[in-house]
Amino acid sequence: MAQRKGGEADSYYSQVPDGQSNGPYAPPPPMQYPPQAANNGYQGDSNPKYQQPPPNYGQNFQNPAPAPVAAGDGKQTFDQVFKLEKPKYNDVWAGLLLILTFLGFAAVSGISLQGYSANKGLSGGGIYGAGNTFSLNTNTIVLFVFVLAVALVLSWTYFTLARAFTKQFIWITGILNILFGIGTAIYYFIRHYYSAAVVFAVFGIFSIVCFVTWIPRIPFSVVMLQQTMDIAKSFGHVFLVSAIGGIASVAFGAWFSLTLVSVYVKYEPSGGGSNPACASGSSAGGCSSAKVIGLIVFITFAGYWITEWLKNTIHSIVAGIYGSWFFCAGKPGGMPTGATRGAAKRAFTYSFGSISFGSLVVALINMVRQAVSIAQQQEAQGGNMAASIAFCCLGCIIGLLDWAVQFINRYAFIHIALYGKAYIPAAKDTWKMMKDRGIDALINDCLIGPVLTMGSTFVAYICALLAYLYLEFTKPGYNDGGTFTPVVMAFSFLIGLQVCQIFMTPIGSGVDTIFVAAAWDPDVLMRDHPDLYQRMVRVYPKVQQMIHA
Repeated sequence: MAQRKGGEADSYYSQVPDGQSNGPYAPPPPMQYPPQAANNGYQGDSNPKYQQPPPNYGQNFQNPAPAPVAAGDGKQTFDQVFKLEKPKYNDVWAGLLLILTFLGFAAVSGISLQGYSANKGLSGGGIYGAGNTFSLNTNTIVLFVFVLAVALVLSWTYFTLARAFTKQFIWITGILNILFGIGTAIYYFIRHYYSAAVVFAVFGIFSIVCFVTWIPRIPFSVVMLQQTMDIAKSFGHVFLVSAIGGIASVAFGAWFSLTLVSVYVKYEPSGGGSNPACASGSSAGGCSSAKVIGLIVFITFAGYWITEWLKNTIHSIVAGIYGSWFFCAGKPGGMPTGATRGAAKRAFTYSFGSISFGSLVVALINMVRQAVSIAQQQEAQGGNMAASIAFCCLGCIIGLLDWAVQFINRYAFIHIALYGKAYIPAAKDTWKMMKDRGIDALINDCLIGPVLTMGSTFVAYICALLAYLYLEFTKPGYNDGGTFTPVVMAFSFLIGLQVCQIFMTPIGSGVDTIFVAAAWDPDVLMRDHPDLYQRMVRVYPKVQQMIHA
């Protein structure tokens, strides 16, 4: 009789006959699934030891499973392994709306950049010397170039730390956030910028509370992070996808920054009529504050939607790679050929509309939160603390809504990536499966998602601090009295946050895909990846109950 130590986990191993163990740990006995008349489309494995129907998730739930690897050479493509029975383009309306939004952004950008170019002399050629004292100018463009450079360097450094210091990565993130949050709050108090000081003080205290509560869960999170990085180093093109996505986000960030400044230059009215772009016949439709606000709202929404789509497309591609590893790496044929290419093809074709739909929901929420953040800082700067506190509370509520939607999206996009469903059915099925399996509790006990979010926020806060210091030391004429400080800091925060999140997406995607795939078919985890399963049980015995719930 095979014996094993482990306390809570011993009951699973006490009845395994000799000769069926795998190394020092024996896999649990086959699960007894509820009987069901139909097979729900499940493709069984050829090993009779694991032949059993999948769990019954409900009348309308179809448990997805990849087709078995063929005999012979054993090699299949991604499309053969994750076959779409009836390929079709889902959520077409959302994909078309995203394309129209992108074209609208390009049109606004082209017209605004033409106006900026025609009046470049007034906006100055660098940090100093601009005649434009009524709106953002070249001084701001230089600032955004610095912000993009800092976001790029810090994001890639953070990604490199995850690769080089996997065990220490969570500790590094937590400690840096605590030190930076408290230190920056003290600095803002010294500079008498109290609204930002309060925000950073709250951020620092929250980081301390989070980190203390994280400590018991760090070993399990380290195991998942190490496994994710090992897969990325050995299979697919995870690092290449991250690099391409990060560069694309920086390029779009530069385009967005130029457009933002150009809208102000072309359409912002000046008190003394000193803006030549507002002269009769020189501007499309004339200048007005309402037009500036309307265009800024539109390009902010477009910027959020496009970058969210980019992030979720990367997530879907990487989910295809990790899904291929989970279901195929332990089989005779191994990984399917062209996993990265096949996942990318599906993300840009059949799933384009579904990814656009999910990204749209997040973009709308984030745009509202951005507006509330700017309003909160402006009210605090104006001395209206009651309104500032009200906006701060509203921002927290919107932040919770954003977290809930992003939580569902992360796992719905994995379903979309592997099985090509439309967005709403994928979200419903994935959520029901996670609740039925109990995998949602397992996900909540893993820190990788919160750690990556905290790391991205850390980069974003540094970008916002850079913007504040830049405006304080260069003292551009348009910012006399700090009028534009909240706006510029908010957009700098946005740029840093989105760039870092896109860079770090592949790491979080790997962990999320392993969780969802284990919920779909825990037998594959135990049979084909016993080393990972054993390490998970060793540091977190409750994983056995959770994936078998």
